Amino acid sequence: MDVGSRDGKPVIALAMGDPAGISPELTAKVVALDDVRDAARLVVVGDRRVFDEGARIARVKTDIKTVVPDPAVAPNDKEHFFIDFGNLDPTSVSRGVAARRGGEFALENYRHALGLARDGRADAVCFTPFNKKAMRLALPSYDDEIAFSAEVVGLESPASEFNILDRLWNARVTSHISLAEVPARLTKESISRALRLTDACMRSAGFARPRIAVAGLNPHAGDGGNFGREEIDVIAPAVEAGKRDGICVEGPFPADTVFLRAKSGAFDAVLTMYHDQGQIAMKLMGFDRGVTLLGGFPFPICTPAHGTAYDIAGQGTASVGATRAALLLAAEMAMRKARRSLVSAANERRPGAVAARGRGQ
Repeated sequence: MDVGSRDGKPVIALAMGDPAGISPELTAKVVALDDVRDAARLVVVGDRRVFDEGARIARVKTDIKTVVPDPAVAPNDKEHFFIDFGNLDPTSVSRGVAARRGGEFALENYRHALGLARDGRADAVCFTPFNKKAMRLALPSYDDEIAFSAEVVGLESPASEFNILDRLWNARVTSHISLAEVPARLTKESISRALRLTDACMRSAGFARPRIAVAGLNPHAGDGGNFGREEIDVIAPAVEAGKRDGICVEGPFPADTVFLRAKSGAFDAVLTMYHDQGQIAMKLMGFDRGVTLLGGFPFPICTPAHGTAYDIAGQGTASVGATRAALLLAAEMAMRKARRSLVSAANERRPGAVAARGRGQ
């Protein structure tokens, strides 16, 4: 898909998430934001009735054209539009209750949005919050967004979640597994793989040479082996391997202080060993602004870092800050990718480029 053909704006496929939570009102709120509409062409996927109910709750007016699902439908140069699957009657939704129908709704919307990007008809994908219980009621094999996205897109290379707050990133080696399983999953190879992916994703987001701090697993980063040897036997060797690969990385550091150093500007990212080790710190620093990026895919996939907030669903009080940040990050990353492609194409057209390739240079 030629981003430049759309007046320089990327197309973002925005999937409506769990209808029993705040997703409908967040979708309506973010579509109504001028800066988001100025940054990208929006293709919203869901049920227009659910969207309109979200707009009523959020007390916003949106100007977005509705179309039926059709492979021939493609974004044009000027319009935002809504692909209406008509897949959920809003009167059947019980707010604050995880339900199979809600999971089916979110899965269908997300699968279609991923397909648009996979097939080159969108440049990025965003979605408003899912509820994992509802997703598993709809699809018992559902693990998490990464595995589902990889299956739809056909991705076979490594992928991971990143939490982003302004310019500070949190990456992790393990994710949605029990805490008891974490130590066995930590190997030099798994940590090195996470470091390489973090470095690559951050460079694609505009960091020239991201500075990555690595957290230890144990209290006080093991205290020299007194509280565990993972730092000595596994984590430190992976850090040294990263340095040899040209990654700007330091550690392992005690997890209870490394985010203070990162917040003060000493690092651009913290690589943590397990899910909550980083999530707690990031959400304390900016719950209403945090973004989750699914990294490693051929296009950006972004969502707010918070959940479905069943406790405030339908009240119209949900903050749109994190959803706004997710769409703006997706738009920025898509534009950077488009510029890199243009530069690469221009280099390919330079005199002598073909001859140089023929000489193996």
